[in-house]
This record gives sequence, structure tokens and C-alpha cells, in this order.
Amino acid sequence: MMVADPEAADRVRLMFEMYADPDTSFGDITRHFAEKGISFDGKELQRATLSFLLRNPAYAQADLELYEFYKGQGADIVNGAADFTGTNGCYLYQGRDITENKNYNLKDHILVIAPHEGLVSSDIWLQCRKRLMSNSGFGGTRKAKNTWLAGKIKCGRCGAGLMSADNPARTPYFRCRKRADRMSCEGCGTLRVREVEQSIYGEMVKKMAEFQTLTGGNPTKANPKLTALNVELAQVEAEIEKLLNTLTGANAVLISYANGRIEELDTKRQSLAKAIADMSAEAVSPEHMKRISGYLENWDSIGFEDRRLVADGLISTIRATSESVQIEWKI
Repeated sequence: MMVADPEAADRVRLMFEMYADPDTSFGDITRHFAEKGISFDGKELQRATLSFLLRNPAYAQADLELYEFYKGQGADIVNGAADFTGTNGCYLYQGRDITENKNYNLKDHILVIAPHEGLVSSDIWLQCRKRLMSNSGFGGTRKAKNTWLAGKIKCGRCGAGLMSADNPARTPYFRCRKRADRMSCEGCGTLRVREVEQSIYGEMVKKMAEFQTLTGGNPTKANPKLTALNVELAQVEAEIEKLLNTLTGANAVLISYANGRIEELDTKRQSLAKAIADMSAEAVSPEHMKRISGYLENWDSIGFEDRRLVADGLISTIRATSESVQIEWKI
């Protein structure tokens, strides 16, 4: 397995910490190392090398947040959620039949937990990765640029993801992926993207005010039971997703069994989500919540990726139809 060189490891951590600052550019980082006289394989640090390094999950301390990130991007994850303990790094492989470069498109690429320990916290690594994704050259995020709710919002009837689409009047609206694939869902009804976004923003503001009142803005350290609950929730959601995939072309007996099992799992999922929300206030750092508060207060002036970060920090899942919108909170 890979073993970190202490001096090189410190330099790698510094690169991630610098790039996690939105005001620091690739040029700032390469100039810093050049001015310090630090070379890499006898050469000055190049932007291409830095870009590759910051995208590499081998450096990340892979936890459930990283698991959810890759799952949301369409990667094939070999390990179960329970293996993402926040200690080891990951390897990302490109399948033989995949033509898209794994640096720019994560769909159908293979992620596996590595035997070595990661160097960079999942929080820092994801900040860097999502910032890189906001660059125009990252092909894998094209589908997520239409709404900052992408990956969070699900059909309230079948649980499949909702995607943003346009109608002839050019008004973006949400459409159930399962219905779009002509599977067995009647759809979510009429949900206009901008109206739903505005509604969710209002609910986040209310939730944040409630959270700060209850905690006094000073949450305590994480409850160790929280990680176990999150692992169990991820496993339940993975089983639901597999069952949904079996419904395509299935006979009546299999559909009946799958639907019954999905109902059982969804009841368990809701129970776990409530327990996680009740416990999560203790797991959120004051610094993280302060950053989210700042983004909410300046909502009209912040960018797309910052809005996604706020949604990631506050919301587990949104289940929506034209009749109702249910938010499962992380706090």
C-alpha cells in the first residue's frame, strides 16, 4: 500500500487548505511553492499537477459525506457505506468501456476504499473538489448546473431523483427520472424549479433560526451514535435504489414483492432520518454553521456552488410532488 512521506504529506495538506479558501487561485499556490524554492520531481509545481492532485480521492479521509458525493455523481461504489469511516483514502478507476476522463466525469467510474490512510479531512477535500467542479471544464456537472437542489430533491411518489427540464415557454420544471424512463411512476405533478427553490430557501432560513435558538449557536461535539445511524440510513437507501431498479420489465409477482419491501424500508428510512435530525445538532461545528448563516444572509449575491454547499449542510433529502414538499433535515 502507499505510505505517506511526512514532508510531502505536509505540502499536500497545505495545497488543499490553500485551495479551500475561495480567494486562493492555482497561481497563488504555485507561486507560493516557487517562492519557497520547493520543487516536485526536480521541477516547479505545475497547474496540471496541482489540478490532478486536488481531484484525487487517494488523499481524502473518506467518510459518509464523500460516499454521498460520489454516489450523487453516478460513480459505482464497491464498498458499502459502513466502510467509509473517515480514515482511509480511496482509489478511483475508469472502466474499460468508459470514454469520459475520470477527472471530469465521475459517472460509472469505480470507487473503492484504499488500504492507506488519507491525509486531508473529507470536509476540506470536498470543498476543493466542488470548487473544481464549478469550473467550466468539468463536464460531469452539466446536469447539476440547472438547480442547486440537484441530488437532494426526489419524487414524492416513487423516490427517484427529480431532474430539471424546460417546457416550450422555457420555464424550468422538475420531472421524475423514473417517469421519464417510462417506468411505473405517475410523476410528481407540476413543480416549477424557481418556485421550489425559493420555497426551500425560505424553509432553510426558518430552520437555521430555530437551530441557533435551540443551541445558542454553540453545538457540542458529535455523538458517536450519529455515524452508525448515517451508515444504516445509507444502507437502507441503497437497498431501496436496487429494488427500484428491478421494477423495469418485472412481472406482477416481483413488482408486488418489491413494492411491499420498499414500503417497509421507507418506513425504516423515515425513522432513521428523524433520529439523525434529532441528534445532528450536536455534530455541527460552530464554524460550519456560521459559514452557512453568512451564505443565507447574502443569498442573492452568492454563487451556485455556495448554494449547493448550504443545501448539503442543512438538508438530507427533499421529497416533492405538486401537492406537498417534505424536507428531511440534517439538523
